[in-house]
Amino acid sequence: MDYQDFFQQRIDGLKRQGNYRRFAELERSPGKFPHVSVAGGQEVTVWCSNDYLGMGQNPKVIAAMHAALDQNGAGAGGTRNISGTGTAHVALERALAGLHSKESALLFNSGYMSNWASLSTLASQLPGCVVFSDASNHASMIEGIRHSRARCEVFAHNDPADLARRMAELPRETPKLVAFESVYSMDGDIAPIATICDVAERYGAMTYLDEVHAVGMYGPQGAGIAARDGQAHRITLIEGTLAKGFGVIGGYIAGSASLCDFVRSYASGFIFTTALPPMVAAGALAAINELAGRDDLRARHADRVARVRAALDAEGVPHYANPSHIVPVIVGDPVKCRAMTDMLLEDFGIYVQPINYPTVPKKTERLRITPSPLHSDADIAHLAQSLGEVWSAFKLSRAA
Repeated sequence: MDYQDFFQQRIDGLKRQGNYRRFAELERSPGKFPHVSVAGGQEVTVWCSNDYLGMGQNPKVIAAMHAALDQNGAGAGGTRNISGTGTAHVALERALAGLHSKESALLFNSGYMSNWASLSTLASQLPGCVVFSDASNHASMIEGIRHSRARCEVFAHNDPADLARRMAELPRETPKLVAFESVYSMDGDIAPIATICDVAERYGAMTYLDEVHAVGMYGPQGAGIAARDGQAHRITLIEGTLAKGFGVIGGYIAGSASLCDFVRSYASGFIFTTALPPMVAAGALAAINELAGRDDLRARHADRVARVRAALDAEGVPHYANPSHIVPVIVGDPVKCRAMTDMLLEDFGIYVQPINYPTVPKKTERLRITPSPLHSDADIAHLAQSLGEVWSAFKLSRAA
């Protein structure tokens, strides 16, 4: 077999389909976000960052990381079990447990890893466990469940009735785990957490809630949607990230002391991975502490989102209506989606990444716009006007 030819043919196929991913090389400078430089020096405005609140450039976060770097050096030096647990890791885990009003928390190197390792461990170790997974769950959750080899029942997205119907088919004593998200990253819709908890409790199931796109931005002290809705105490395990609202890197789970200790003791994805550098843990802790008292920043964020939606409406650019900070603008064609983002970058100085299959279903290709508190009124007006011109250039249908 000609291996290199096989690789190239598959890549060429992705390019023909419009699904080939190209990276934009960005130069972020503290104090300038959401404005960055791209290769060649052109300044552009970023409209697709997951650093939702701009905490990646927050002076307190940067100062904490500098101090930890000077005090502890660059790396952790080993896995958490072998010389890699430092004061910064312990302090961060305590803060995360407190944020979610749980007994304990456990750090991972990424949100992907925290989902993959925790779900695969729980579902494989609980004897005869059946996992009930929302149809729109993130790839990291799907991979973790798949790796566990446990039986998986996929219930209709945000549909507690379908979840109940599927659970009713199993004996109550069967171990069950309901895995779902609070804010879904591509459509921006929000789960009916209370109703899902009602179903889970009725049938004796644990609940596993991914709050990756909510922590820092919603609820008291930025604790997420479950806390905002007064449901956090009903969730068995809350999973989150330090890489989005908190602006750094890493993932975590929060739950009972025995649950976190169980995952710590059995999850290979935790046991055999070098710990986060202490400076990263220190930066994340600074971000959590800063956002605990920044309801003003969360209010500003909500205002920016509302203004973007209103500006798009005025231009007739259709977008999904949802109650979150994610603004999906549906194009429905991968080639056009790619070409539109190229045009926005080159002609208008706007960077937004096309979202194509397999991240979203075919025919729902989109621009995923994520306003931040740092986008100005002028930034918003320029985005809407530019999108309106691009929409006309590609002869796409306008919203009423």
